[in-house]
Amino acid sequence: MKKVVLSMLALSMSMSIFAQKDELKAADKALKGEDLAKAKASIDQAEGLIANADAKLKAKFYFLKAKAYYEIGKKQPALAADAYDVAAKSFTELIDFEKKSGKAKYTAEAQPLLNSLVGDVSNKGIKEYQDKDYTKAKKTLLQTYNLSKKDTVFLEYAATAAYLDKDFDTSLEHFNALKELGYTGIATTYSAINVKTNESENFGSKTEMDLRVKTGEYKDPKSETSESKRADIIKNIALILVEKGETENAIAAVKEARKANPDDSDLIFTEANIQLELGNKDEFAALMKEAIKKDPNNPSLHFNVGVINQEQGRLEEAKANYEKAIELDPNYGDAYLNMGALVLEKDKELVEEMNKNLSNFKKYDEIKAKQLDLYKVALPYFEKAREVKKDNMDVVRTLMSMYENLEMDDKYKEMKALWDASK
Repeated sequence: MKKVVLSMLALSMSMSIFAQKDELKAADKALKGEDLAKAKASIDQAEGLIANADAKLKAKFYFLKAKAYYEIGKKQPALAADAYDVAAKSFTELIDFEKKSGKAKYTAEAQPLLNSLVGDVSNKGIKEYQDKDYTKAKKTLLQTYNLSKKDTVFLEYAATAAYLDKDFDTSLEHFNALKELGYTGIATTYSAINVKTNESENFGSKTEMDLRVKTGEYKDPKSETSESKRADIIKNIALILVEKGETENAIAAVKEARKANPDDSDLIFTEANIQLELGNKDEFAALMKEAIKKDPNNPSLHFNVGVINQEQGRLEEAKANYEKAIELDPNYGDAYLNMGALVLEKDKELVEEMNKNLSNFKKYDEIKAKQLDLYKVALPYFEKAREVKKDNMDVVRTLMSMYENLEMDDKYKEMKALWDASK
């Protein structure tokens, strides 16, 4: 009786193996014929039989399943909404399985397909992000990262998409993961000018760039290394904590980072911005002054301290801050704008005085003369701001008013034409 049972079991297993082989053959044939629905049906049928398969058959199953679902995701996503997820998992299972077994029969063929899958998924995620569909983008971009852990930038993109989707918990989880990974986002790009088109083109490596330049088809090679995003990661963690109402944790997060990097002015700036978000303007100003001591040639730091000084009525200090920002960066448009606005702080007071003396012509004219003198002092700053910020219609409107008051008719007409054209 025991022999009969064993025979029946052996027969059952044998039939199961034949069934597996038949389903996999059918799936392979369907894939070659691009019948993806049939390929999926055969793969799904083989799924329930694969547990007792030998190593060779299991490897083939993982490969065909990965390939089938990749093609479905690319060409007929209606057949399986999670096709890319299934394909990614199957590719990973195949590579891990063959690595453990020591027989890499399908890995070499699967790797290019996995690379293509990563490219397709990343392009899908980027498109969703560009279309501002952040709910989908945060998932697709995370999927890209999970497919290719070396491409950490996609975890950053997923974190940003989640933040924009107001999914603060998910965003915080991703940014904390980036922090733990020591992610900096520093990357070097290589580019050169195409001699025929005179346009800049990027290359995958310095070696490729140098080789193309040697052919004479490209010129002016350039290597550019981006700045570290580490401080931005900490800043984003802190800002999310502020959004969640955890302000003390937000400040603690930045202070912790500053202890490890006491000379990093970007982290000081981050803490200052949080204090500003919380309405703590005195703390903001103190931190900005600390940042200036560490980075005295940073025009943005001087400008931001100037903004706070101006808001709090310390006009002479604000003026000195803006002047320093302009000295460090002669094309700092916002600094010129604020200098002009600073000069015009007295204009409101003069207008009020004029309104009180509408019937006293002599007094009115005296005040009006003071106003025009004030405009003459402010005018060069707004003109320089216009030179630097040509698309800023607020500057155009301000200049139009000033030119009209100063009876500079030609200049007034020029600004008015620009203003009218913008409507």
